[in-house]
Amino acid sequence: MSAVHFDSYTDARTHLKDLLDAADRGRVATVRRDARTTAFVDRERLRHFLTVVSPSRAQVVAEDGGWSVFIPGLPLAADGASFDEALDEMVLVLREYAEDWQERLLDAPNHAGNWGLVQLVSLSSDDQLREWLVGTGR
Repeated sequence: MSAVHFDSYTDARTHLKDLLDAADRGRVATVRRDARTTAFVDRERLRHFLTVVSPSRAQVVAEDGGWSVFIPGLPLAADGASFDEALDEMVLVLREYAEDWQERLLDAPNHAGNWGLVQLVSLSSDDQLREWLVGTGR
């Protein structure tokens, strides 16, 4: 099986199994709807790719008897009494940001470019996000 493409939503719906099978195998799987083409990608493949091309760049700092985590260039920061608590708090901050982005920030010029981060957060478990933050997981 090579790439799978359907020129209409109706054709894609009729061949949904073929479309999903292609995406599951890592093949190119697309559907045209009006003037736009949408790609279908297996969740774990996309999540893995995003971790590779978007390292967290998170910085963790010990200060005032606790820990702070922040990601330079993003309006995200968290604090905790311990390193693990700060990471747990940052996971919550990332989840809240992803939710806010989906609801109202996706069209804001200073947030629109964070699409990949939001996808990564949404596709990851809490443990995967912790690993991504400290640079140990993919």
